[in-house]
Amino acid sequence: MLNKISFLTMKVAKLVFAATFATIFCNVAAAKDINISSNLQQAIDDAQVGDRLVLAAGTYYGPINIDKSISIVGTEDTIIKGNDVGNVITVTGSHISLSNFTVTGSGLLLETQDSGVFLSKQASDIEVRNLKILNNLIGVYVWGAKNAIVADNVIRGRQDMRVNERGNGVQLWNSPGAIVENNDIQFGRDGIFTTTNKKNIYRNNYIHEVRFAIHYMYTNDSVVENNISEGNTIGFAIMFSKNVKVINNKSIDDDDRGILFNYANGVKIIGNQVYAKNNPNAANKCLFIYNSNGNEIKQNYFANCEIGVHFTAGSEKNIIQNNAFVNNQTQVKYVGTKWIDWSADGVGNYWSDNSAFDLDGNGIADNLYRPNDLTDQILWRYPAAKLLINSPAVQVLRWAQSAFPALHPGGVVDSAPLMKIPTNVGISKSE
Repeated sequence: MLNKISFLTMKVAKLVFAATFATIFCNVAAAKDINISSNLQQAIDDAQVGDRLVLAAGTYYGPINIDKSISIVGTEDTIIKGNDVGNVITVTGSHISLSNFTVTGSGLLLETQDSGVFLSKQASDIEVRNLKILNNLIGVYVWGAKNAIVADNVIRGRQDMRVNERGNGVQLWNSPGAIVENNDIQFGRDGIFTTTNKKNIYRNNYIHEVRFAIHYMYTNDSVVENNISEGNTIGFAIMFSKNVKVINNKSIDDDDRGILFNYANGVKIIGNQVYAKNNPNAANKCLFIYNSNGNEIKQNYFANCEIGVHFTAGSEKNIIQNNAFVNNQTQVKYVGTKWIDWSADGVGNYWSDNSAFDLDGNGIADNLYRPNDLTDQILWRYPAAKLLINSPAVQVLRWAQSAFPALHPGGVVDSAPLMKIPTNVGISKSE
């Protein structure tokens, strides 16, 4: 009896599946282009799976809700405008494409996540491409949607609010498989903010005049590649995250820090450039590392900062090799009692202030390089002591350290400093 019931159950399930598949197939086969000039929401409600809604030039008023597999395509003069409350476009379906129009007019409440385009956690396989997303609180919010693509968009955030009241250009939460690429993001709070995420790709974005260009929180197993951060407070902030690749990015004229690590582990920082172009000594710190372990920092170019790298105690087992530290006022700030060698396998880093000889011509300086001494550490701990920097007492202390190396208190040392900037600095092949 049980076998007969199981057989009938399987047969019914197959029939249901076949009927569902046939329905979907028929709907897709009947899909067509539909020209729209008014009442967009009604057109969406009437559309069949696979239809392509082609919007004429003009303004279409929202809010708009999309819950079925369709495409919406506009022109350069097509605008979808919200009513300044909530989201302009909310997506809850799957396999949906939005392209070639302007989105504006979201609400201004962070607590309700008001966005130009909001991809809900019921959505999946959504493409948001070639849109102008202007003056919304949050530009695009990928809120749990899987396999979203946000690409080739121009996103302009709010300027008429305090920074902490603004939304982000692209914000992502728990959205595995997301790709954010080739976007031009300006104003608002952060360019791209990702939290509680994994298996994402952020590449080829140009982000300017925001707080953080790319801001990671609790985001793992992801890639940040070929992005340009220019004129922001901080370029790339990797916080409470692990197994992230930060490759071939540029931080140009960012005010405070080019690249920041905070509780970041197993991160690869390879082939990046942090430097000032139009504002000498723009960045306070090219690289800041706080309580971060097991990271690889290689082939990077850090130039014209007040501090090349600020390295805090509590950061262990990091490999810092084959980088170039050029024209930084202070190459390394490290306050600690342990000795840390920034070289591996007989290869260290290039230091522009290292007056060294290479008598055997092997490209490695004959003497090790110490980027900070006891005097530096006193000045970092007690800034008021800078008034005595040229005093006889300080000069005697510097002479004593050079004559008696045992007086060094510990800190960073490069036992194989490079004589020239490595040819592969600022360039890396993606793995």
